[in-house]
Amino acid sequence: MTHLSVEMLAADAAEPITTAGHAQLGIAVLAGIAVIVLLITKFKLHAFLSLIIGSLVLGAVAGAPLDKTVTSFSAGLGTTVAGTGVLIALGAVLGRLLADSGGADQIVDTILAKAGRKAMPWAMVLIAGIVGLPIFFEVGIVLLIPVVLLVAKRGNFSLMRIGIPALAGLSVMHGLIPPHPGPLVAIDAVGANLGVTLALGVVVAIPTAIIAGPVFSRYAARWVDIQPPENLVPERASDDLEKRPGFGITVATVLLPVVMMLAKALVDIVVDNPGHQVQKVFDVIGSPLIALLTAVIVAMFTLGRAAGFTRGRIAATVEKSLGPIAGVLLIVGAGGGFKQTLVDAAVGQMIMDVSKGWHLSALLLAWLIAVTIRLATGSATVATISAAGLVAPLAAEMSTPHAALLVLAIGSGSLFFSHVNDAGFWLVKEYFGMDVGQTLKTWSVMETLISVVGIVCVLLLSLVL
Repeated sequence: MTHLSVEMLAADAAEPITTAGHAQLGIAVLAGIAVIVLLITKFKLHAFLSLIIGSLVLGAVAGAPLDKTVTSFSAGLGTTVAGTGVLIALGAVLGRLLADSGGADQIVDTILAKAGRKAMPWAMVLIAGIVGLPIFFEVGIVLLIPVVLLVAKRGNFSLMRIGIPALAGLSVMHGLIPPHPGPLVAIDAVGANLGVTLALGVVVAIPTAIIAGPVFSRYAARWVDIQPPENLVPERASDDLEKRPGFGITVATVLLPVVMMLAKALVDIVVDNPGHQVQKVFDVIGSPLIALLTAVIVAMFTLGRAAGFTRGRIAATVEKSLGPIAGVLLIVGAGGGFKQTLVDAAVGQMIMDVSKGWHLSALLLAWLIAVTIRLATGSATVATISAAGLVAPLAAEMSTPHAALLVLAIGSGSLFFSHVNDAGFWLVKEYFGMDVGQTLKTWSVMETLISVVGIVCVLLLSLVL
């Protein structure tokens, strides 16, 4: 769901690895997904291995040479681990420092004291929305996971009741609100006004996040009543701490990468000159890698040293944080490999070719194209780029508000039904300790709700603007 430039290159520049026709490609996609689901659910094979085998089946049915299929899978895995994987690792270090220093306890105890049980899901969607405004979805997850898991365990909530609102807040921001990369590309492609798109995006995002978050979490908690996975829940800080970091400094440390990335986004909007020295500086400062790395280093002092940790104990804390996420990294990487195999097989282009014959309103057409590409490739960004490029000519005669709504229709469609070809699916599954079926019934349905509610809001706004 992240790393726009890489996915654009993969989607637009790479030569297809197969010359299969549309029907054969469609069968190949279904076969690859079916094999993955069957191996995991029926034969209990590890998701990492299942994704590798599913990618090979996809390539074989599509008639792609085995070496090219392997190359595509490896490239996708490498890109995902190099980008998202590093962020997950840095987030795990920050989460462990939060937990061991008592900082996470301080945040959770304060939230539980200030918000009642009924208000907790609403508090989580609000927090996630604020945190997710300037940052990538995966970064938001790794920042919020320690808090989500601790709130669920300490407050004796079903994990879905707390986790779904947090995921909804992050996902809505990612798909609909600039300065996230998908909306920005769509705005540029259709010539929409950034300010108008941002304003209308907030109007669409609020009811969408409420319905897919706190409201849907009631049902998700009934369908999948699980507790936080013990191996990922931060333990309560030990009693030998000299003191716990204060609430203010702890929150400031967690929000530091958010502020750094938001600063970059604001500079991009105000300066809008890639060659300008100020923008170059903030491109570095606000990159997810540098922002999270900075937060980790700062946390060693504001959390670790504040709790009386020695250098040796800080080093031990960092080392302990990386072991539990090894499996998560491999599975998320393999999900990226499967997605890249789909992209390199030109599945997205197939969808675009087929959709040219559809006769629908521009807004609904844009949404359906994005939905179809999202289902086929698993990438929200590839879906956004492809759909925006295809429907851009339709925006030429649109009013300013309707061009902005076209961007939001594309963004809504790009979030539809995340499943096994989306690295984000595996990220949520592993962090929340769910199986494939549980993840489909909660995370995937939540993403579908966001997409459907989003396009309904867009169509309603189109009637009054």
